[in-house]
Amino acid sequence: MSDDRNEAQTAPDGAAAATVAAEASIEERFARAEAELAETKDRLLRALAETENVRRRAERERADALKYGGASLARELLNVADNLRRALDSAPADQAADERTRTLVQGVAATERELLAAFERNGIRRIDPAGERFDHNVHQAIFEVENTGQPPGTVVQVLQPGYVMYDRLLRAAMVGVAKGEGKPPADTPRINEVV
Repeated sequence: MSDDRNEAQTAPDGAAAATVAAEASIEERFARAEAELAETKDRLLRALAETENVRRRAERERADALKYGGASLARELLNVADNLRRALDSAPADQAADERTRTLVQGVAATERELLAAFERNGIRRIDPAGERFDHNVHQAIFEVENTGQPPGTVVQVLQPGYVMYDRLLRAAMVGVAKGEGKPPADTPRINEVV
């Protein structure tokens, strides 16, 4: 009988242990499931954020492509505008000898005006910086000119105008700049001056 009692006592303890083990197993599985859920939720949120970033980037790139897509064509047409201007400068309409020449010069002037108007409609504008302060972002200094009576760093001669498409430089203006005489403009910091 004592053996039966031990078995009776161990049986409930064994069932209790099995129940405790099952509960522990369930709790472990639940904890693993919660951890897996948290990890999946984190991955999902990161994927959503990445998708949103890709969408925004694609929208920006699309807008830039629409806005600046014609930049290479515009660069090619800048030489046409320059040549039209050179033609007009070489044969002014008021100095033309006959009516046919005056008509030709007027036609070239009309063509230049139409080309520049098309540029304006597409966000392209001419940079003609004569008299302005030299800006290395949009000007290319070709030479310096002495004895101009202008402050140093002032554009005194424009060899070739520059062009900007919206906010991007298509071609820098090629300029001659006043050399170190006169007083520098007030907004020009000196080299040793703290800005």
